[in-house]
Amino acid sequence: MPLPFQLALTCIATIVIELGVLLLLGEKRKRVLWSSIAINILTNIPLNLILILITGGVTAIFVGELVVFIIETLWYYYFVKDIKQAAIYSALCNAISFLLGLLVQLVYAYFTLV
Repeated sequence: MPLPFQLALTCIATIVIELGVLLLLGEKRKRVLWSSIAINILTNIPLNLILILITGGVTAIFVGELVVFIIETLWYYYFVKDIKQAAIYSALCNAISFLLGLLVQLVYAYFTLV
């Protein structure tokens, strides 16, 4: 799969998942939801590009996700004005999108081996 397509696909999937998480958490403020789209574009594409270029070992993934968590927590804090809520948003959005992405990769790997 061409790199630009792969980056766009992972970014779009992340945005959809994380918007869903925010909506499930009861977030209704449009500026928070729109800000989620913006911050995911700003963090997801560079993170995935770096992980692809350095082959994304476990340490690189952990450090990258930690950096994204911190950046997104600060970003959400700007909009929700509550550090605890911002950290919860960032942690849950990132954990769920990471785990669903991992699940998709495992299912894809399984079906390409069968």
